[in-house]
Amino acid sequence: MRNFREHLLPTQSTIREALIKLQDLAKDAILFVVDEEDKLMGSLTDGDIRRGLIDGVDVSDKVNKIIQPNPKFIRKGEKNLEKIIEYREGNYRILPVLDRDDKVVNVINFRLIRSYLPVDAVIMAGGKGTRLRPLTVNTPKPLLMVGDKPIMEHNLDRLALYGIDDFWISVKYLGKQIEDYFGNGNNKSINLRYVWENKPLGTIGAVSKINDFSHDYILLTNSDLLTNLDYEHFFLDFKKTDADLAVVTIPYQVNIPYAVLETSNGHVVNFKEKPTYTYYSNGGIYLIKKSALEYLPKEDFFNATDLMEKLITEGKKVVSYPLSGYWLDIGKHEDFEKAQRDLQQIKF
Repeated sequence: MRNFREHLLPTQSTIREALIKLQDLAKDAILFVVDEEDKLMGSLTDGDIRRGLIDGVDVSDKVNKIIQPNPKFIRKGEKNLEKIIEYREGNYRILPVLDRDDKVVNVINFRLIRSYLPVDAVIMAGGKGTRLRPLTVNTPKPLLMVGDKPIMEHNLDRLALYGIDDFWISVKYLGKQIEDYFGNGNNKSINLRYVWENKPLGTIGAVSKINDFSHDYILLTNSDLLTNLDYEHFFLDFKKTDADLAVVTIPYQVNIPYAVLETSNGHVVNFKEKPTYTYYSNGGIYLIKKSALEYLPKEDFFNATDLMEKLITEGKKVVSYPLSGYWLDIGKHEDFEKAQRDLQQIKF
């Protein structure tokens, strides 16, 4: 993925310098002109230069003579995802992302990503993966290869595909290998930080150690999942329900091969012939309002299901998001082998 700074041009640059950069950008040819503090001053395309030359400017002139002064942009942490979707569907393909001081902190390209979700993602990657031994004796489970890249990289890349660029990875067992592999995320144009567990903290306890989330919504996921979940639809549904927490649930159908009788005081009052019942299990992926994290005990063992139970007890809203797509928990050797096969067949 292209480094966003390739789209930035200092305001004192000449039109000739702008032409060289636009040539390098090829099909992504748009520049965002910034001052010495990276504050957005305007945008510039080949068309702007062409019109300027027709009007008599020279290639040695400064670009501020021909820039468009009011380009579209996205504000970092923009909660109105519908506005972003409107830009995308209105063919605004490349947009700068500004912080509260109007500094350009990213440039998103809808040719390369599907959305720009206003969430921090936390990936839980501290487990020992004991059921996958001996594979996990010297390698942490998140780094086991599925196809041509590690399990967790499939998750991270899919989240980044939906425009998530602020990541936290909770690590413990062989965590240095994970940190060395992913680094700070610069090679993927994301911001990646690590949360070290000094002791086991469950499936969400480590989140209590994070005090500087960038957004008001947190996406929490296990690191050992393989899924083609549409994270934009998940987020929109979460916002629509105004929930405090949403959990991805996996439907399981149980087929009863006999008639099931309904009785009352020994009398048969009804029956269903070979019924099918659908149950929903926890998929290990959650969207959480940041305000709900106040219920987490500080640096103590706590599971995501404990948080769900606490929120329900406190009268908060916890909702299910039934997944209609693909999902696999890679917990056992047969799951790991299935993941290798499925990767060749499932559209991700």
